[in-house]
Amino acid sequence: MTGKAKPKKHTAKEIQAKIDAATTNRGGGKAGLADRSGIEKGGHAKYECPLCKVTAPDVKSMQIHHDARHPKIPFEEDKVVNLHASFAPESSKPRPGVRGSHKK
Repeated sequence: MTGKAKPKKHTAKEIQAKIDAATTNRGGGKAGLADRSGIEKGGHAKYECPLCKVTAPDVKSMQIHHDARHPKIPFEEDKVVNLHASFAPESSKPRPGVRGSHKK
């Protein structure tokens, strides 16, 4: 017999959450690092800071980064490097999908 308020069995919601956590790509690990850097497949990291080389998915995020990390230098949108413009991904490689499932 178990103690007070301890369920004896797992709920369906808890089991489904464990399955989802095990099978959904959250963007971590070596594959996630390649995706975030935007080098191999032209990943989600589209813009690069010209000062510190940190990547961001859009200009607004890059402006927030710039205001927080480089407050003394004025933000110039035309100096932000667009990684997708300089990189042509291979058509044989699939585009990255961070929330995609490994198996169904």
